[in-house]
Amino acid sequence: MSRLELKKPSFCSSGPLNAEMLSKSLSMLSEIMISSYGPSGRLKHVHNGRGGYVLTTSQSSALLKSISTTHPVLKVLIAAVVNHTSNFSDCGLFAAIMCCTLVRHFQRINVATRTVISITRHLLSSCTDYLNSKECACRLTVEFDSSKALMCLAQTVLTSKPACMLTINEAEYVSTLIVRAFLLTVPNEPGINVVLGKGVIVPVEGQRVMESAVLPGLLIEMPGFKLHRQFSQNMFFGNGMKTALFSISLSGDISNTGETTLFVQSDVSPEAAVLEQLLCLGKQIVNDQVGLVLCQKVIHPSLKQYLNANHVIAVERLGTAQMEPLTQMTGAQPIASLTHVSPACYGHLKSVRIESLASKQFLHFISDDTTICSILLCNRNGTALDELKRACYTAQHILQLTIKQPLALLGGGCTESHLASYLRYKSACVPDSILQGLNCSRTDYQIVAEVFSQSLESVARSLEHDGGELLTDTCRGHLWSSPPGTPLDSNYPNSLVQCGCGLYKKHQAFSLTALGTRGSPFNPQDCSEEVQMNPKDQLVLDCFVAKVSGLQVAVETAALILDLAYVIEDQN
Repeated sequence: MSRLELKKPSFCSSGPLNAEMLSKSLSMLSEIMISSYGPSGRLKHVHNGRGGYVLTTSQSSALLKSISTTHPVLKVLIAAVVNHTSNFSDCGLFAAIMCCTLVRHFQRINVATRTVISITRHLLSSCTDYLNSKECACRLTVEFDSSKALMCLAQTVLTSKPACMLTINEAEYVSTLIVRAFLLTVPNEPGINVVLGKGVIVPVEGQRVMESAVLPGLLIEMPGFKLHRQFSQNMFFGNGMKTALFSISLSGDISNTGETTLFVQSDVSPEAAVLEQLLCLGKQIVNDQVGLVLCQKVIHPSLKQYLNANHVIAVERLGTAQMEPLTQMTGAQPIASLTHVSPACYGHLKSVRIESLASKQFLHFISDDTTICSILLCNRNGTALDELKRACYTAQHILQLTIKQPLALLGGGCTESHLASYLRYKSACVPDSILQGLNCSRTDYQIVAEVFSQSLESVARSLEHDGGELLTDTCRGHLWSSPPGTPLDSNYPNSLVQCGCGLYKKHQAFSLTALGTRGSPFNPQDCSEEVQMNPKDQLVLDCFVAKVSGLQVAVETAALILDLAYVIEDQN
């Protein structure tokens, strides 16, 4: 009998934002996120104190999943950002920094919490309305008749991840591969229910980045001795190769029957009975003229030998990740039974080849469905390869999101500084009707709006890690960075090359001021024309959908944290 313990009462704490532990934890989390932000962000080593695998990264999706915290408020913040990155892949650091900054700044002002929350949500609505309007001067339309904007989106993701260890030429080359793979996944035929294909990343460690490549079809890495045992030469099939795809184990283990009770007679061998069933399945496959058997798990050696003897190719241990692209490219239905298999479950492949790429041997599956492709991704070491793989998945995802909403926001801190200028201008002349609806005074509204604007500027300021001076022009509200060591009273334009996003170049007529300097509010739309890409421009662009969602997550999570009055923890 187990030892019985009295149930402990739940622990209740009030005013969690006033707790010193939360304040320190929030400050520490903010410092981790800020120091990781942007192309010159500092790398983080995450490892267990007892040893083991060391993760080197600056990506929020990897960092936040590795951070352990005991404070429930920080758990809410981290969970919100992790959920955002799982849905949109990008702008996780932006959301985390913005949320932490809002909470810390709002704690310092003397405005009622409920008033702060209502005004903040109104400011968020103003931002999203402006960003979604045609008058927005910090966004551009992505035209798919040119790959320039897509290249800029992909390259912005790659260059913002310093742990990838890419040179400028390598980042441009990998960006080209990502865009090429993305375009291959877009079906040629228009339709109502169009389904995008998939670009499968195949990582290869120890090779030059420039050896990376994109190939139509699917690459499956296999040891050379296994390949040459089954293939004497490349195999092409004019009428297609009938394919069977199994999602269950064909190893014959009794444990694969699931959680159930088996009643076995004394003169019956369960292993022999299962093997007989497997061989019966193999005979059906041969009789149905199946040429290729693909198994997610393990195939019994006897079944594999039988299939090979009857000129059926058997490939095992494919893993879960390969099942979706194989299903899509072959048209086969995954088989999860050892009993009679319906011929309707079979699919077809056009050809199977042996490819020797980057010093490794691969099976290359090619089908009539051209929307499945493989990205052979190379890098010098495992750490850089893991980071590059994560970055490429992010770049692929934001290109897919751009199809749904073909817009991009100007990056490099220009959207944040532009929005801050826009909010200051709007809050200076807010109508009385809005103040009445929010039930707040004009002073409170302007205080909260100023904190919101300062928080946006703090995110932009987080891009600078080397002591450079950040400036904003009083015309378009873009962000400019002066090199470290430039005297504050020097002629700024002589030390500037272009704004953060790269849209505007050095111009003597610009009036510049230090970022965050209080001055006369100005409308950044007045000097801004419609944003258009020059084919020669290399712009820094952010995914529109991911950035807007990140802003919403940051503001809503900050409002939730500010509104908390009690934290109740179960101590059992």
